[in-house]
Amino acid sequence: MIYFTADTHFFHTELLGNNDFAPRPFKNVAEMNATVVANWNRRVKAGDQVYLLGDIAMVPNKPRAFAEVAGVLAQLNGQLIIIKGNHDSRAFLKYLAKNDGGLANGKPHYQFADVGALIKINHHQFFLTHYPLLLGKVQQTFNLHGHIHHYMLPIAENINVGIDAPERELLPTTLPFGTPLAASEIERIFERKQATLAKHSRD
Repeated sequence: MIYFTADTHFFHTELLGNNDFAPRPFKNVAEMNATVVANWNRRVKAGDQVYLLGDIAMVPNKPRAFAEVAGVLAQLNGQLIIIKGNHDSRAFLKYLAKNDGGLANGKPHYQFADVGALIKINHHQFFLTHYPLLLGKVQQTFNLHGHIHHYMLPIAENINVGIDAPERELLPTTLPFGTPLAASEIERIFERKQATLAKHSRD
């Protein structure tokens, strides 16, 4: 299976609390980190892939801090395909590549797609980026992104897959915080978002 997520922001103390920008109602970053890891692993299995669309963590640009983040990422099931976010330094990504412990199946735990990737699933194209793109008029094409946290672009094809994204509220069942999204859920979000935007335009 393939999953999508963004903006995990491990160790980011300033985001804690019930704020409008990035609501994270946890007492401390240890609780937040553990919650994301647990909910991630309830869904993602060892042989799955997860596209992590940037902003992995917020730590000092130092090897000791990188090691702390790597310790959390090592607990996550699946292969992580990482697209660089604005809070992900190249030094950090190089650290992960150099210290990749690998998976039980012999594959690397991390792959890197730098600024973006394009994949096809169920006759849809997925442009995967950290920053949202303005694609113009498209058919069967989605831009999955992060970066804007609890904010939703008024374009149905732009779907924020961040762990604190408002698009998650369009799903019929609330996902536990930190759960990566499946392609079927992306399609469901698109349908609900498209219908909601069409209704607003008529009102």
